[in-house]
Amino acid sequence: MLKLLWLIPALPFAGFLMLSLFGGRMRRPAAAVIGVGSVGLSALVSILVAADFILVAQKNPSLRVYTQTLWTWIKIGAFKPGILLYLDALSLVMTLVVTVVGFFIHLYSAQFMEESEGYSRFFAYMNLFVGSMLVLVLSGNLLLLYLGWEGVGLCSYLLIGFWYREPANGSAAIKAFVVTRVGDTALAIGLFLLFMNIGSLDIQTVMSTAALRWQTGGALPTLAAALLLGGAVGKSAQLPLQTWLPDAMAGPTPVSALIHAATMVTAGVYLIARTHVLFSMAPAVELAVAIIGAATLLISSTSAIVQRDIKRVLAYSTISQIGYMFLALGVGAWSAAIFHLVTHAFFKALLFLGAGVVISGHGGEHDMFRMGGVRKQSPFVFWTFLAGACSLSALPLVTAGFYSKGMILFDVWQSRQAGFWLWAAGLIGAFLTSIYTFRMVFLTFFGEAKIAMTKKPDLRESVPLAVLAFLAIVGGFIGLPHFLRIGSLSLSLPGFLSSVLPPSVQIGGQRETELLLETVASIIALAGIYLAYFFWLAAPEYSREMSESRAGKAIRRFLFSGWGFDWLYGKLFVSPYKRAASANRNDVIDLVYSFMAGVNRFFHYGLSLSQTGKVRLYAAAIALGAAITISIAVLSR
Repeated sequence: MLKLLWLIPALPFAGFLMLSLFGGRMRRPAAAVIGVGSVGLSALVSILVAADFILVAQKNPSLRVYTQTLWTWIKIGAFKPGILLYLDALSLVMTLVVTVVGFFIHLYSAQFMEESEGYSRFFAYMNLFVGSMLVLVLSGNLLLLYLGWEGVGLCSYLLIGFWYREPANGSAAIKAFVVTRVGDTALAIGLFLLFMNIGSLDIQTVMSTAALRWQTGGALPTLAAALLLGGAVGKSAQLPLQTWLPDAMAGPTPVSALIHAATMVTAGVYLIARTHVLFSMAPAVELAVAIIGAATLLISSTSAIVQRDIKRVLAYSTISQIGYMFLALGVGAWSAAIFHLVTHAFFKALLFLGAGVVISGHGGEHDMFRMGGVRKQSPFVFWTFLAGACSLSALPLVTAGFYSKGMILFDVWQSRQAGFWLWAAGLIGAFLTSIYTFRMVFLTFFGEAKIAMTKKPDLRESVPLAVLAFLAIVGGFIGLPHFLRIGSLSLSLPGFLSSVLPPSVQIGGQRETELLLETVASIIALAGIYLAYFFWLAAPEYSREMSESRAGKAIRRFLFSGWGFDWLYGKLFVSPYKRAASANRNDVIDLVYSFMAGVNRFFHYGLSLSQTGKVRLYAAAIALGAAITISIAVLSR
């Protein structure tokens, strides 16, 4: 089965080609079969490959890596990067997340987008998105990884601006494309730096050579890691490049689910985990990763509390949860970051798809304050959405998010660099997460219905919701804490990843410490849920009074704007650029070429005066020229 590895990315690409070439002539059911079926087959192959990989690794632990070279891509002297697929525990986990979660999002989309124009075009873009992400996570060299990296960037532009007739959607797509290009430029420079100093872009060669040649804390590993971090913060929407993600809600809801759960924003987390050797050799950059993650999760969590649009709440939630992953990566808790990436894919895809059902059922309304009562109108959507909300809030013992977030907080506490302060930031973020998540639940699903829900989910929407709700509950059992763990660590996700990612540093008394920290985190989560209940369900007049006071209005405006980053960037970059473009409307550089064109026009005009069409004048000119030529020849003797 391992030899079928190439089929995993090839199937979505094949679906993209078929839909691109023939989608305009297809009926919608045929386009859905190709769009959904290609990713479904890719998920099936991924599961079969995973089963074979695990069986082979159990029989022979030395065979924990499988490589497949399809062909040589470029051949310039000793530089011969190939289309090389690299499968190990990390890339296998990422592949399963992308294909399985991506399949359920595609299945949901078959119904959700049924009445939208550009049906086949939508699935073509979605297939290309999944294929590009699979290339990114399966690539064995950084050049191929960069191809997939840019592929998901292109697809995000196409899908965010899918409903291009609305100018706001086009602006959101351009914003996402431009902001992420800033990070992509840093990543490209980082790849040049690695190649110039190591002579290869093969990931394993780069990591092993860097460990041998470079000194920990040296200038080269620090600079290389910083440039890679620049690329990661752009794709994963972390400070200071987080502003594009809330506006990305302009795209269809399945696009939001795919970007936030299974693709794109997780690319930065994967990049850092894949190149963890380099980051371990740059302690200053590694600490910066943790600080960026902590700051991002706090800023985005506070912004989520005041949003009215249900999708924007989930968008800020994604920024916050990716912040937790960066926090884990920054303290060397590599496996904990990937564990949270997996559980986050389950519950965030579920929440976005559930929000899509609610929005479409309310005639496209996004404002939670204009909803209410969905719990009675659609109990199935309520219970599945509640499962995702509980997992996001890390409800103790019964949700996947509890186990993955708890592992991060424990590893952060155990870290040697600013462990307490980073842990405190993560704990405050968990408290805020519970508040904004259940504020969303109480406003949307409880109280009196302000708008009747006219549309209910059909089977193609219900099945993904049910499966993802199940995974959002039981998905955490693959990473139980030490005080609940029975048997060998190798049976857990961190144990499975131990062949690729080093374990986090543990200090003595971990079982007792972990139990205490999990208890504190559980109390904090439950306290946040209670506060949300009190302020937005039991006594909403208190929240109204606070938000309508002078100070409350100022704070609400500030948080609603995402701490004013768009305003700041507008003043620092956008407005000066527009003024410069306006002043340079005629383009100073073009003046040089305009002058050359003017000189040519002048001589052309002068020569055109001699073209009269009168033969007598031509003959006289020839005679005169001959006389002058003869005179010069005679006189020059």
